[in-house]
Amino acid sequence: MELRQLRYFLTVAEELHFGRAADRLHIVQSAVSQQLRRLERELGTELFARSTRVVRLTEAGNRLLPYAREMLALQARAREAVDELRAEQAATVRLGTSSGLGVRLDGVLTAFTRHTDRAQLELVTGSTQERLAQVRSGCLDAALLRGERADPELEFLPLWQDALVAALPAGHELAARATVELARLAELPLRLSPRSRNPALHDLVMRSCRAAGYAPVLGPEFTNDQDTLAAIGYGKPSWTVFYAPHADQLPVPGVVFRPLSSPSPVMRTYLAVRNGPPRAALRALIEACYEAVDGGSEDLARRQPVSPSAAEWPGTP
Repeated sequence: MELRQLRYFLTVAEELHFGRAADRLHIVQSAVSQQLRRLERELGTELFARSTRVVRLTEAGNRLLPYAREMLALQARAREAVDELRAEQAATVRLGTSSGLGVRLDGVLTAFTRHTDRAQLELVTGSTQERLAQVRSGCLDAALLRGERADPELEFLPLWQDALVAALPAGHELAARATVELARLAELPLRLSPRSRNPALHDLVMRSCRAAGYAPVLGPEFTNDQDTLAAIGYGKPSWTVFYAPHADQLPVPGVVFRPLSSPSPVMRTYLAVRNGPPRAALRALIEACYEAVDGGSEDLARRQPVSPSAAEWPGTP
């Protein structure tokens, strides 16, 4: 039993005329008659009593009628549900994010609500490579990432820049300084993620240390925020770097965060999107990101210590 056959049956039952039913269905009369004959054969009974002048429902046809109406109404509701879901998905933007965005992400979310009254923003976490792969495949509409990439399938829209700050033991002599010159950290072991995990950050830190006149002494690798900061605060003296918005979210006993100078390394954040014109909801996200560039900078200036040297480190991605 096909829904098409039930639709034909219901239309003939309402018109009690095969010709008028065919006109309503926008098909030829022979197709209506053929499908109803198939339905009758499947059910093993006639649904219409036909004559040259009159068409009427049989008892079996009358029994089938309410069920046909119910099934077709259910089909219509199912289609409406799927259409509603498709509309919701069309108005939902899936954004890949990373940890430590802090006030920057808050600014994007706030601005996004001002730019659209219908679209919703769904945040998805994952590694940089996972997020970029999902943008390429269309599983994500966009992804925030730090450090520029080259990808012919994607466009990278430059957004804000975040300064790197040093995480130091609270008892270390350099912790008493408002700003730490990078050269003064030359003898202190550096805890850094391997380049394979975060090439943009690794290269920026190493390049900055070389600009300060030394190659850093590498200590144990950076594992995660909690363990690394605990080791810095209570273990053998060492240091690491955090993005300023991230450090603002990490009040850790035994550790202080200090701006770096000479040079003052900064990292650019980009919004990765697929090539081509964006749909309306994604365009609202892009506008929100650009709006958050200025708003987030003002907020960070109020909440973060100010480094005496605000100059961007040349060659920063």
